Amino acid sequence: MKIFYSPRYEVDLGPHILPTVKFRLIKERLIELGTARAGDFEEPSPARDDDILLVHTPAYLDTLRRGTLTAEELAVLDLPFSRGLAEAAWVGVEGTIRAARYALETGLGIHIGGGGHHAYPDHGAGYCVFNDSAIAIRTLQREGRIVKAMVIDCDVHQGDGTAFIFREEPSVFTCSVHQEDLYPELKQRSDLDIGLPSGAGDEEYLAELSRQLLPAFEIFRPQLLIYVAGADPYQDDQEGGLKLTFEGLER
Repeated sequence: MKIFYSPRYEVDLGPHILPTVKFRLIKERLIELGTARAGDFEEPSPARDDDILLVHTPAYLDTLRRGTLTAEELAVLDLPFSRGLAEAAWVGVEGTIRAARYALETGLGIHIGGGGHHAYPDHGAGYCVFNDSAIAIRTLQREGRIVKAMVIDCDVHQGDGTAFIFREEPSVFTCSVHQEDLYPELKQRSDLDIGLPSGAGDEEYLAELSRQLLPAFEIFRPQLLIYVAGADPYQDDQEGGLKLTFEGLER
């Protein structure tokens, strides 16, 4: 087993709600539990620009490289910009690409990082610098490894950037399971949106997921499935209003 992770994901954001220490803590916990060994972790290098440019615009990459985001762009991104943040974003893309390649080879690829589902081609948003899932899919399609891919996004917020990027691509099926009355205010149209009310718990969440997603999966039959495993549907999350327990998240 390989698990892709980099210590560069732990970026000092100051007094910010996003705890980047979580990536290292997940690695340490997996080792502590005996689920993984230290040798199972592989550190990715930064992604190549030509892979990122399959999704994002040259102007956006140039702005990130020079660190010249405007105050409005930083407000939409909702992260303090730093060289370390940019480096983490480039590495995070490669982590998802490598996990996707490894999944095709072995059946499962795991990346402790990524999931930047709010990022659009020309800007970042909602803590997401790059849309690494979209980049990985287009990279593998360009390499001829896959034709059809599916994104199942279980973050509490809608995967609006991913839905927008693949809005006219029949080879990619996007599914977002989220809290409907939450960020982003303007939702994009996924191939399948399951918008749940605040307060929905394990049974409602899992029933809707099974009722709507499983038939779509059986019909579409993707060669690659990317699961964006948001933990924020958890009942004590600071920003969400769903009520999943740890057991519900595990299921």
